[in-house]
Amino acid sequence: MMLNPDSFKHINILVLGDVMLDRYLSGDVHRVSPEAPVPVLSVRDRKEVLGGAGNVAANLAALGCSVTLMGVIGRDYEGKRITKLLAEKGIGRCLIETEDRPTTTKTRVIGGNQQIVRFDEETAEVVSSGTEEMLSTAMLGLLDSAKGVLLSDYGKGVLKGNLCKSVISGALRRGVPVFVDPKGRDWERYRGAACVTPNEAEFFAVSGESTDERGVFSRNALEIKSRFEINNLLVTRGAKGIAFFPEEGDPCFAPAPRVREVYDVSGAGDTVVAVLAASVVSGYSWDYGVSLANRAAGIVITRAGTSPVSMEDLSGPVEEDSKICTWAEAERRAALWKKNGASVVFTNGCFDLLHPGHIKVLRQAAREGDRLVVGLNSDASVRRLKGPDRPVLHQADRASILAALDCVDLVVVFEEDTPENLIRVLVPSVLVKGGDYTPESIVGRKIVEEGGGRVVIVPLMEGKSTTNILRSLKKQ
Repeated sequence: MMLNPDSFKHINILVLGDVMLDRYLSGDVHRVSPEAPVPVLSVRDRKEVLGGAGNVAANLAALGCSVTLMGVIGRDYEGKRITKLLAEKGIGRCLIETEDRPTTTKTRVIGGNQQIVRFDEETAEVVSSGTEEMLSTAMLGLLDSAKGVLLSDYGKGVLKGNLCKSVISGALRRGVPVFVDPKGRDWERYRGAACVTPNEAEFFAVSGESTDERGVFSRNALEIKSRFEINNLLVTRGAKGIAFFPEEGDPCFAPAPRVREVYDVSGAGDTVVAVLAASVVSGYSWDYGVSLANRAAGIVITRAGTSPVSMEDLSGPVEEDSKICTWAEAERRAALWKKNGASVVFTNGCFDLLHPGHIKVLRQAAREGDRLVVGLNSDASVRRLKGPDRPVLHQADRASILAALDCVDLVVVFEEDTPENLIRVLVPSVLVKGGDYTPESIVGRKIVEEGGGRVVIVPLMEGKSTTNILRSLKKQ
């Protein structure tokens, strides 16, 4: 089945739960503090995005749904920031401001590609009965125009009381399905939900048995469904994929999508429940919705931080045919990566007879951002630069070898002597060059810097070159 790009447009979905602000401080670590044995981060970038129930709403909005987010925020900077981010994404809101609790905020500090520390500002106390009543009244007033409801429970207090029960019962009376991303062992409050989507640890906590044996797993899942009158149960299992137990029919154990590298799993559960809910309420079968949600999870875990998956992501080809692509395809993928918040790194070369010096440059380049694009000189270009006896390997072979490296995301061949026109097309965030260059002498520097990017020079490894390898072979 093909996904219609307009399938989810204007479908009205209500999201209720624990609203958070996710903050990222990223940069480089080159030294240890003289004050204490801790790394010193040179901050290069700051980013704030919607987290928790906010990330669920952002995923739905990115798919084209009409979304209203309901929850609680503090009367503070973080609460105002959430309000602004929602407005920028066109997400409706019904947020209760309170004086007695802060806006839940998670700050992640990242050095290179490694998370150093995370610190949380929050309270997990149950919201007051007055706040709960206001949210319940607002939700019930919007249910008549909704196609679906999504409860995003992060255990921060909004859904710990009686709110889940009142919302689910009200939705059932109107024939509106409720999807729940749960927290904790008390699932009584989710009774009657159309679907609950725990991760494996949450499922094991409720089942009381931590086993991968399929028969026991299935027996526990069916018992939980019956005990809490849940119609459908979907368990996300990380690298093991998903397990789906439908209202009717046999269970489905689907493997995880194949990805080159898991970058960040934060927010994957939000993406799964959002895509599943949008699919089902728009008329797709549960089986197709589960398949689409599984695919979405495979996309989002390759990205940094909480990052919504878009309709463009889901409606594209199931797998990118190859890392080796045309200029037009490279431009499309780079634009999509940047749209989703990833930084694109570019480096280039002949890469004839790959050696440790090449690997050093490529690995360092990959550490400078999220996605690495390698510009590869064509055979004709190499001959003009290196002489009639070069290259040793055909451009197709050189491209295949580069594409086999985990640190490389894309390989693009260029015919010119320099990659300037290719850089102009891609406009990367970071331009990396290996060798004894000055920034002023690097081709494409102005294009990158004018676009707000930067240039990095990686020193070459002494004595490591294709020329030296060929000279050694001739001597032998």
